[in-house]
Amino acid sequence: MSATPVVPVVIVGAGPTGVAAATLLAQYGIQCLVLDRWAGVYPQPRAVHLDDEICRIMAYLGIGEEFAAISRPARGLRLLDQNRRVLAEFCRAHASSVHGFPEANMFDQPELEALLRANLEKLATVRLRGNVEVTEISQDGRGRLQVDFTDRLTGQPESVLAHYMLGCDGANSLVRSAIGASMEDLGFAQRWLVVDVATKEELGAWEGVHQVCDPVRAATYMRIGETRYRWEFSLQAGETAADYSEITALHPLIAPWTKGIARGELEVVRVAEYTFRAQLADRWRQGRIFLLGDAAHLTPPFIGQGMGAGLRDAMNLAWKLAGVLHGCLAEEVLDTYETERMPHARALIRLAILMGWAMTAGGELGNLARRLIVPRLRLIPGFRQKVLDSKTPPLHRSALVHSGRGVRGLAGRLCPNPVTDGHSRFDDLFAGRFVLVTSRPLTATQRAKVEERGAAIVTAAPGDELHHWLRRGRARAARVRPDRTVMRPGRDLDRLCHAVPALATGLQVCGPNC
Repeated sequence: MSATPVVPVVIVGAGPTGVAAATLLAQYGIQCLVLDRWAGVYPQPRAVHLDDEICRIMAYLGIGEEFAAISRPARGLRLLDQNRRVLAEFCRAHASSVHGFPEANMFDQPELEALLRANLEKLATVRLRGNVEVTEISQDGRGRLQVDFTDRLTGQPESVLAHYMLGCDGANSLVRSAIGASMEDLGFAQRWLVVDVATKEELGAWEGVHQVCDPVRAATYMRIGETRYRWEFSLQAGETAADYSEITALHPLIAPWTKGIARGELEVVRVAEYTFRAQLADRWRQGRIFLLGDAAHLTPPFIGQGMGAGLRDAMNLAWKLAGVLHGCLAEEVLDTYETERMPHARALIRLAILMGWAMTAGGELGNLARRLIVPRLRLIPGFRQKVLDSKTPPLHRSALVHSGRGVRGLAGRLCPNPVTDGHSRFDDLFAGRFVLVTSRPLTATQRAKVEERGAAIVTAAPGDELHHWLRRGRARAARVRPDRTVMRPGRDLDRLCHAVPALATGLQVCGPNC
């Protein structure tokens, strides 16, 4: 009998979150086995939006340019009444943000997943097994996890041992059940019709997101590609997706945006019913097993943060886990994953719920309130910027997020991603490393202390973006983590230099064939 193979990390689920986690771990030289029950990419579109913070992750994964080629920046947001009259319009004026990318990006999920998988194939330390069904997860008695699975083509049972497991297996997660976690219902469930249409004809509609605020038939419209369009409509009692499977029945819903285009020119790619839910797992970890993505949280789509939340999970956990496996980070740092990510996910879910109720609540009284109030929101100073701001909440305080005395608002947030050497961005130059960003030159002793721990040093020149960023935060320097989160800002350079984690040594991203 052959010995059961052992790998450092098994990832269950090869959707965007699972593939991103595998890619990030492989960049640190960590061997991974990814198990998925499907043979390839699920062909139907689902998620259609990623913000600029997630575009940084795309670039970090190595597909920034490829994603830009298949995505389409959105111009902003329009709020419409039930008769499709514009209540308010919020336009984006800038092509890119402090993160270096457009703040709202529309795309086709199967295309993105194909890019992620093609990129994964370049990494020698990852193996992706499709067409397998994970059947059981247990301990082997030696502190390792045994994962039993079945080849769905041959029926052959197999097993593998792992030091860690990431459950990226979606809303019906087997891994979540295996660790005894349950989903907390956050009080939102609505049935919606999701419609994807392809046409070579130009619709001529405004190229931002349209939100129809109507308690009877709330709707969302957006262009997601050169020839692809997405509509979402709230379903009424008794209605199902089957009622709208033919273009004849569907056309009255989409007609306000497709006037003048013959029905024969509209190809219905998909009509599906989804129940938009707001749920959060009560725990995201048991020992060496972690939950990521939809296995840990479900977000209504009204702010376009569902897929992004899973990618944030992967970015937060991968460098920590790689550091532990390499022996340069203490295992206790893994406790910070749930501490940091759960409150962040909860905050975005609550924001999505708020947007959902704003669109659908109140009956005729709600419609009247929207007609009176919404057009005047633009008159509130700073409100437009707030509506369009893609910045997400800071991570909560943890062993890896500290607020320095006297500094303001930097801890737990992402640092900017400017061009720092004339042609390369901050992330490109310092991928995978701790960085000390300082507005004051370091002494030789301070510099040596930072560099002996494997961290990089960026001295921000007066007038540049990083210098302004530190001044706004009332900090002289900031210690930035490999996931680009500010670990500690402050004014005491000696303390910041001496407290750069020695754990950083050796934690660096390797090349595409690692």
